[in-house]
Amino acid sequence: MSADQSIELDRAILKEIDAQARAEAPNEACGYLAGKNGAARLAIKLTNVDASPEHYSMSPKEQFSAVKKARAAGLDLVAVYHSHPATPARMSAEDIKLANDPGMIYLIYSLLEERIKAFVVDPEKRVREVPVRVTEGALS
Repeated sequence: MSADQSIELDRAILKEIDAQARAEAPNEACGYLAGKNGAARLAIKLTNVDASPEHYSMSPKEQFSAVKKARAAGLDLVAVYHSHPATPARMSAEDIKLANDPGMIYLIYSLLEERIKAFVVDPEKRVREVPVRVTEGALS
């Protein structure tokens, strides 16, 4: 894990995540962020196939489509995001258990707090919060 790891996202992407989280509440919403060099440029919404307020699972078919969509746009998948409808923006024990890509940033958007936080999880399942920089108008 790089000590300087962080993620940048445009406020428009944050609004998309918020809208998806509200639309799918009380269940968790989920998806990927695609971008370059730690800057997210595209939110790719996925279906929470578990339809649960406490955890999420992504469809492998949708995950493959997300990879293709990102590549077609010249981007890489830089983060996984999901919402916590009624709890704070923190990694739950289940989130940590399922975080299997040490190169991925895991974003959690809390509807309770109306706040987003980012984390990295190393192979030993140690969690570290990383900065989220929200920018204005970078996508326009």
